[in-house]
Amino acid sequence: MSQGPFRARRPLLLASASPRRQSLLAGQGLGFEVVPSTLKEPAPEPGETPADYAARMARIKGQDLAARHPDKVIISADTIVVEGVNILGKPRSKDDALAMLSALSGRWHQVMTGFCVLRHGDGISLCQTVTTRVHMSENSRSMLQAYIDTGEPMDKAGAYGIQGIGAFLVDEVQGSYTNVVGLPLRSVLNCLLEIGAIGVANA
Repeated sequence: MSQGPFRARRPLLLASASPRRQSLLAGQGLGFEVVPSTLKEPAPEPGETPADYAARMARIKGQDLAARHPDKVIISADTIVVEGVNILGKPRSKDDALAMLSALSGRWHQVMTGFCVLRHGDGISLCQTVTTRVHMSENSRSMLQAYIDTGEPMDKAGAYGIQGIGAFLVDEVQGSYTNVVGLPLRSVLNCLLEIGAIGVANA
């Protein structure tokens, strides 16, 4: 664990297997347990907005673990990529990845992360959705295909990872960068500070 500016004051549990989310929290000096939620993600409900869907996914992931760990502060999150009104999940195939990246190429899209901070024991439930606008540069089909051939897009919503090889795809970010990585770090820290789950080191 790095010597970051914060320390956990209550036991923290991250309901995610994402190494990116783990790295963001650990980099702040926080110790936490990792217990990924195994719930199958349901489809959006009729009329449900993408922002509400992301928040609902984060909430059900957190609630899946909160009752079983009532004394721990649960941090759960769900990140989606939205192009127009379409929610782009993880690609099912290389062809699907190419279709997603082609749709995003040269255009703005939104990355939304719903997150929840829950503690079953005292009824704490803080949930938000943070939205970042991302512009993807115009990329040739051969560039997109070469990126897909690295394998990186296949487990990423929207078929790219801004913190990895896919950084070359993006030319502008409006809003939280860490939100695009998978966790709106400052917003999550604010919630944890608000409930006294973390504190400033040596304060």
